[in-house]
Amino acid sequence: MEVTGLSAPTVTVFISSSLNSFRSEKRYSRSLTIAEFKCKLELVVGSPASCMELELYGADEKFCSKLDQEDALLGSYPVDDGCRIHVIDHSGASLGEYEDVSKVEKYSISQEAYDQRQDSVRSFLKRSKLGRYNEEERAQQEAETNQRLTEEKAQASAILVGSRCEVRAPGQPPRRGTVMYVGLTDFKPGYWIGVRFDEPLGKNDGR
Repeated sequence: MEVTGLSAPTVTVFISSSLNSFRSEKRYSRSLTIAEFKCKLELVVGSPASCMELELYGADEKFCSKLDQEDALLGSYPVDDGCRIHVIDHSGASLGEYEDVSKVEKYSISQEAYDQRQDSVRSFLKRSKLGRYNEEERAQQEAETNQRLTEEKAQASAILVGSRCEVRAPGQPPRRGTVMYVGLTDFKPGYWIGVRFDEPLGKNDGR
């Protein structure tokens, strides 16, 4: 009895390019011709199909062959999952040219002009009175925030700078140290307690 192995209809490969410093993992049909395959690669690497030269590398990064027959099927080459197909660009573009977004012309609009648009997210939120445009909800949130700050302030007032303390956090051993700061901060709302640990165990190594 003769047993014949059948290849999967698709193959997952890595795509690299002489224009880019990164690789992309993609899945393609083995029934694509190399010409059709190049057209799909245009969206991945940015190189025109007519300016591509394709090289096939195995999963061990050893060179296998060139994919140079435009009418041949991708599956007619020894392309397996984990292989890499390298695209060499001959359009004259340079490495990283399509990665530098600073060269891309960007659309900008003033806040005043954006406010005048009726098809924007901001306009929708205003009409629907959602989020920050819901005055009743905002007032309730502000009241809850003020109440929380009042409670935190009362708790923080009982802790004096210079006091000795023990900090207990889930999954960590107790740590002893000295209170160095009590009050509001710029990085997050609410009252915070700054502690200098006796040992260099803190986020800032005890400094």
